[in-house]
Amino acid sequence: MSAPDFWNDSQAARVLIDQKNALEAVTGPYDKLVAHQEELELMAGLLAEAGQVSAEHPDVVELARQVAKLEKQYEHVELQSLMVGRFDANNAYLTLHAGAGGTESCDWAAMLMRMYDRYCQKQGFEVSTVDYQPGDEAGVKTVTLMVSGPWAYGFLKAERGVHRLVRISPFDANKRRHTSFASLDVVAEISDDIEVEIDDKDLRVDTYRSGGAGGQHVNKTDSAIRLTHLPTGIVVACQAERSQNANRNKAMKILRAKIYELEQDKKRREMEKFYGDKGEIAWGHQIRSYVLQPYTMVKDHRTETETGQVFQVLDGDIDMFIEAWLKQNRGEAPK
Repeated sequence: MSAPDFWNDSQAARVLIDQKNALEAVTGPYDKLVAHQEELELMAGLLAEAGQVSAEHPDVVELARQVAKLEKQYEHVELQSLMVGRFDANNAYLTLHAGAGGTESCDWAAMLMRMYDRYCQKQGFEVSTVDYQPGDEAGVKTVTLMVSGPWAYGFLKAERGVHRLVRISPFDANKRRHTSFASLDVVAEISDDIEVEIDDKDLRVDTYRSGGAGGQHVNKTDSAIRLTHLPTGIVVACQAERSQNANRNKAMKILRAKIYELEQDKKRREMEKFYGDKGEIAWGHQIRSYVLQPYTMVKDHRTETETGQVFQVLDGDIDMFIEAWLKQNRGEAPK
């Protein structure tokens, strides 16, 4: 990168920078962990030389606080070490679909979108909306988010599947208990140098007007793009950009990522690993249940991990479920 002609080929330069960032995402946390440990060892040594120091001494209290912080750092590096997939360090596309349950499920999909947005903020990931289709009365029918940051796909791939909610419905005047479903699909962003063959004759391209709240800045042209890959039935859409061409390019990137993942599954003859695991968005296919009534509990049916802190989970505290899945699967895709 220090070579004088480094920026002569900007595309190659960006690829190299991405490679550097991916390597630093591995070595950086480990180097910080070692440096922090050495600092605490030095601090502990100085306290030992000082002789009798009470547990209430400010330096001892600070040492204990820093040790707890070091343990958290270690846990993060340990989780990262479980990610052995080819694209685990990449950005990720998240697509939420409301399932059986009408307005109830649309509202549930919106709750999940908020949960993942909060989780990504806590992880330092950047989230942008690629496509958004609101529900007829409330919530969201489908939404596609792009999550950018080191190891975004490695962490979020654990969340792929059907999520089930049990609660007293805010839309039911009789206050009855309802069960709602929504599915989450997660695919890694792949670079342009990975070959994915898509024949133009296999694509159906639809244009439509981007959604918006209105006003002078609303997009009044049919710039949103929906691509349907006829051989596989995969549908992707993008309305994030004001240019139809830019939306098409983004949609093609998502389509390439989804087709690549599908082809990899075919080669391994394990279609359930990614898409079959999601299955029908209804009873019997959920990976996790969120119960608000008649008791409060979130339970992951793959790892048996559970907690009664439902509202903390819905506020983005899903680390325990991701950690349990990663340790159980050693970084592999869902089975």
